[in-house]
Amino acid sequence: MIKIIDYRAGNAPSVLHAVRQIGLEAELVSSGKALGGASCIILPGVGSAKATMDSLAEMQMLPVLEKMVMQEKVTFLGICVGLQILFDFSEEDDCRGLGWFKGRVVRFDNTQVRVPQMGWNEVSFTSGSENGFFYFVNSYHAVAENPADVWAVADYGGDFTAAIHRENIFATQFHIEKSGEAGLSLLKKILEGNKC
Repeated sequence: MIKIIDYRAGNAPSVLHAVRQIGLEAELVSSGKALGGASCIILPGVGSAKATMDSLAEMQMLPVLEKMVMQEKVTFLGICVGLQILFDFSEEDDCRGLGWFKGRVVRFDNTQVRVPQMGWNEVSFTSGSENGFFYFVNSYHAVAENPADVWAVADYGGDFTAAIHRENIFATQFHIEKSGEAGLSLLKKILEGNKC
């Protein structure tokens, strides 16, 4: 069963709707214990990195996520802030992240572009086959230490990380659930491709 983490700063109902649109079953969970038995885990994100980390801690999710994703290699999809907290540190509220990916999350330069970025932007994937326009709402973006972790980039005052991927972990800075046909197609490819 696909399990979508439902926390106070998240966007879980929209993600659940998107997963059901592509013909897959999922449920919302709000405790570490409820994650047990997940075939795939989705962490939606709206709001700040600190609020997300605090919510996960309160729900006793952090040790369970570490065990399931990093040790047992359960497929994981992070969305928006769900990507940002995968890194070591976010400038937003000086927040420590999960540290699954080396790097930090920094704010867009508001002397160069309007912050937050809101709207559709063209995304270029390293594989090329998923390229298209996806929907973003973000003031911060990840700077990965390892270029191999970067799965896709977009341009907003210069290239920035639009998606990351390593082994069983996928994450998109854009809102995959709000990105129309392109988003649903990519969501289906990730979930079905990993036998969720």
